[in-house]
Amino acid sequence: MKNVLIILDGKIATKLIEKVISLNSNYNHYDVVYMDDNILPKTTPFNFLFYKFDPTSYSKLSFLLNKELYQDVLILLNSKDETIATIDNINTLQQNINITVYDQWDITLDYDNIKYYKAFDVLVNGLVEHLPNIPVFAQNIGLRQGEIMEIKIPFGSNFAYRYIGSITQKDWRIVALYRDNKLLYIKPSLVLKPNDTIIAIGKPDVLIQVYNTISKLKKQFPMPFGSNMYLYIDMYLQEEKEILNTIDDIKILHKRMDNKKLIVKITRPSSVDLINLIKEKLEKFQNTILEFDYHNMGMQTILTTDKIRYDIGVLILTKSLLRSKRVTKLLLDLKVPIFKKGDESIITLKNSLILINDSLLYEQISPILFDISNQLKIKLKILDIDPMGDKDNTRVLSHLNNLSKIFNQDIIVVQERANPIKRLNKEKDILQILPLKEDMFEKRSVSFFNTNSDLLSFDSNRLNQILIPVIDELKI
Repeated sequence: MKNVLIILDGKIATKLIEKVISLNSNYNHYDVVYMDDNILPKTTPFNFLFYKFDPTSYSKLSFLLNKELYQDVLILLNSKDETIATIDNINTLQQNINITVYDQWDITLDYDNIKYYKAFDVLVNGLVEHLPNIPVFAQNIGLRQGEIMEIKIPFGSNFAYRYIGSITQKDWRIVALYRDNKLLYIKPSLVLKPNDTIIAIGKPDVLIQVYNTISKLKKQFPMPFGSNMYLYIDMYLQEEKEILNTIDDIKILHKRMDNKKLIVKITRPSSVDLINLIKEKLEKFQNTILEFDYHNMGMQTILTTDKIRYDIGVLILTKSLLRSKRVTKLLLDLKVPIFKKGDESIITLKNSLILINDSLLYEQISPILFDISNQLKIKLKILDIDPMGDKDNTRVLSHLNNLSKIFNQDIIVVQERANPIKRLNKEKDILQILPLKEDMFEKRSVSFFNTNSDLLSFDSNRLNQILIPVIDELKI
C-alpha cells in the first residue's frame, strides 16, 4: 500500500476529494490536510485520514512527514504564496518525493521532483478540443507530451474504407477504434469508415502529420499506403524500349502527383549503354533516387526490404513483370497500390475511369478515385455498363455523387446496355482505377467465358491502370 499526502483548500477541493474517494481502490493510504470543514465527505473510507491545519506551518507539516514516508504528494491551494511555502516545507522534510501541484499562477521553482498541472493550459486545451478540425491529445496520460491522440475519420478521407492492415504505421499505431459509441477490437481486416474515431499512439510530431493526412480531403494519395513512388526494373525480363518509355511516363506522373520521391530500382543490370541512358533521363530530375542491385537478390527480398526502407506508396510495374506467377503473393502481401504501365502514353491523359463491377469494392476505393483525379487535373469518368439490365449500382453511384460534391469535382457517368469490355475498349487516353484482386494474377486460358470486367480489364496491355488494395468483404 502506497502512502499519499493530499493538501487542499478552496472551491475545487470538495470536488477533488469526492473524485479521489469515488476512484478509491484501497491500494493507497491517504492523509488529507485541509483547512475548511466544508470539504469533508459524508462518509470516510477506512484508508483516509483527515488533518485540519495550515500546511504552511513547518512544525505541523513535519509531524506528518516524520510519521510517514510518502511516495506522492498532491497540492491544491488557493494562494500562490501558500503553495510555494508548502512545497518548500515538504522538500526540506522529505527530498525527492513526487509532488503534483495545481498551478494557476505559472509557478517555476528550482525543484526536479515537481509536476505542474497548469490550470489555464488545461482550460484552454479543453475548450479548443471542442472546435472542429482540431487534434485531440490525451492531456494526462503517459508522458503528457501528446503521444496519445484521438482522430475522427471524416467523410471523403483517404483513410475511409481502408482496412487497418493496409495502412502504413511507422512510428505510430492505431490501438483502438470507436464506432456508434462502441469500442471495437483492432485487427488488420477491420475497415475504417467515415465518422469512426481512432485512438493513436506514437511520436507527437508524427501524430500531428497523421492527423493532417487523415483530415485532409485532397492531394493525399499515395497515403495512407506510403509516401513515395517506386519503379522496379528488371533488365533481364524487360526490353529497352519498354524500360525507357516507362521512365518517361513515370517522370510525368511523378511531377503531377503529390508524392515525395521517385525511387528507381534497377535489378540484374545487363547493358552499360541502357544504364547510361537511364542516368541521363534522371540526371536533372528532382527528388529521384536511382539504385542498382548487382547481387541478384530477387524481387521478393528487394521489395520487402525497400517497402519499409523507402516507404513505398505506389509500386510501378510493366506487363512483362506482371506475367510472372511468383509475384502474385508478393504483390498482395505488400498491400500497396500498383501502377501497371500500359502501351498508351501518359502525356495525353484525359480522364481517370472506373468500370463498376463489384459495387462494395468500388465504394472502398472511392475517395482515392477523386484524389488521383484531382492531382492529375483530370475528370473522373464512371462506366455503369449492364448488358442484361439486371444490376443495381444505385448505392455506389449515389455515394460517388456525394463525394463529387465534397471534393468539388465534376464526374461523367455513362450508363449503357452493352458489352462492358467492348465499351471500355472505345476509351482512349484514360487511367483506369481498379481494386487489386488475387484473381487478376491467375491464368485465364479462355477469356470468352469470363464475365468479370475487372479481370478482363486487367488483361488489357493498352491501358494504364492503378490497382488499389481492398478487402473482399467489408468487416466490422
